[in-house]
Amino acid sequence: MTTFIPSRDRSRQVRRVLWVVLALNLGVALAKLFYGIVSHSAAMEADGFHSLFDGASNVIGLVGIWFASRPADEGHPYGHAKFETVAAAVIGILLALAGYTVGKGAIDSLTGSGVATEVTTISFAIMLGTLAINLFVTTWERRAGKRLGSEVLVADASHTLSDVMVSLGVIVSLILVKAGFEAADGVVALLVAVVIFRTAWGIFRGVLHTLGDAARLPADEVADVAAGVSGVVEAHGVRTRGPESQVAVDLHVQVDPETTVARGHAITHEVEDALRKRYGQITDVVVHLEPAGPGRAVARQADPRRVD
Repeated sequence: MTTFIPSRDRSRQVRRVLWVVLALNLGVALAKLFYGIVSHSAAMEADGFHSLFDGASNVIGLVGIWFASRPADEGHPYGHAKFETVAAAVIGILLALAGYTVGKGAIDSLTGSGVATEVTTISFAIMLGTLAINLFVTTWERRAGKRLGSEVLVADASHTLSDVMVSLGVIVSLILVKAGFEAADGVVALLVAVVIFRTAWGIFRGVLHTLGDAARLPADEVADVAAGVSGVVEAHGVRTRGPESQVAVDLHVQVDPETTVARGHAITHEVEDALRKRYGQITDVVVHLEPAGPGRAVARQADPRRVD
């Protein structure tokens, strides 16, 4: 469940998570890369590159959050929240590049361009240790992302989850190579590339949801909340958009044609307050006031299911 908190506190918490994950990812990446190169394991080296891209995505996430946390200004009246979405998109691009790098290394290994893989006890120790760290990171980061409504944290957790799947595959390949199946190293590295590309596509889908201004809240539900405000005859034309944690809403509200301007103005504020109370992620509400059609105001007052 997402917990919506003040923007400044949210940004600070997201940055804290990213800094911790960055440190862990760099440690994991260096361990895999170093021993992957030493032991000539294409799968292990590919996993190391994948983890290194995890670290790069953390840096991008930190930069994106810094821009996204800046307050609204004259040039950006809706704020800078979508910079976080842009950062998630860059993470997806880096992931796709990692997939290409891993895939190329796998093909080289399968075509005999590489050097024979050397599997030792240290190989298994490094892979099991880094696997445990990645399991912790992806679980903790995803929970934090859901709680804070952060696209960057969720995208980065997906990135790390793919690293978990990759590490499991590498461990399997090491076992097979140890048993005499040398080609297993390249095959697993190729499967790793497929997993990476699939994860990148999942991130791109989430990014397109935000940048494409897809609806963020159920229109009928929002209309019902607005219609429950005293003085509102009907609500319609609901539109919502924006990042998950910072949603903008506009809607049309019908009132009795005899309603004064002052009362109509008060109703719009009551509608806004009701929506913000129901949906904590709403950061902007625009209410268009309209006169109800003939007979609609009377019907609204006579309906025993509705209480003003």
